[in-house]
Amino acid sequence: MKPSATYSLRPNPVVAMPETAMVMAAGLGKRMRPLTVTRPKPLVEVAGKTLLDHTMDHLREAGIRRAVVNVHYLADQVEAHLKVRAGDVEVLISDERAQLMETGGGIVQARDLLGDKPFFTVNSDTLWVDGPIGSLNALAAAWDDEKMDALLLLVPLARAFSHRGQGDFRLDPLGRITERRKPGRLAPFVYAGAQILSPRVIKDWPEGPFSTNLFWNRALEQGRLWGTVHQGLWFDVGTPAAVKEAEEILAEM
Repeated sequence: MKPSATYSLRPNPVVAMPETAMVMAAGLGKRMRPLTVTRPKPLVEVAGKTLLDHTMDHLREAGIRRAVVNVHYLADQVEAHLKVRAGDVEVLISDERAQLMETGGGIVQARDLLGDKPFFTVNSDTLWVDGPIGSLNALAAAWDDEKMDALLLLVPLARAFSHRGQGDFRLDPLGRITERRKPGRLAPFVYAGAQILSPRVIKDWPEGPFSTNLFWNRALEQGRLWGTVHQGLWFDVGTPAAVKEAEEILAEM
């Protein structure tokens, strides 16, 4: 594999930081049991801080002051935590108590809260440590609205701690995503749980829950799906064992 820096997009000289981020916090956290029997996955602690707080800290560091948070499982706990810990970030709740909408359906349900400009989405079940530049800042710097409908933060499969998958995407040298992983093959890059989406992608959606893959596949077909490579540490903290591994690695820093 070529060095990951080869795939870094050339920064946009005019950087417009998206004003809003959607934080995906509605999942059931089944793989995280027994830690999620009595608490939602975003409130599981890693290195003395909840996953949700790690995510909110990244938003603050990037200067994002508005977060749309979807809730479903043990939603009252998530809302109560945010009321105490949100600080200077304005939090709007997208309530999925009645039905878990998955990632794509969650974006559709929250579309009126997200506005008409490009926005971040950030998973609350991944954990990362930034490298020389904050990853959300790197996404904003690389965003080009004329040629992109989605810009994904990616991590090389070889550096994806605790990740048990086989990769998600391939990139060309300019940073355009050229294909998804094919069955029986490895792909060199994993989706790292953060992205910028254009509101243009929110159209012609199916009824009920569905994955963001629908939007990605359309953008890929049109050559408008791009990626930028995370330069720091990244952890897939989906299980209790992964939480322990992440804490051991972080303790050595």
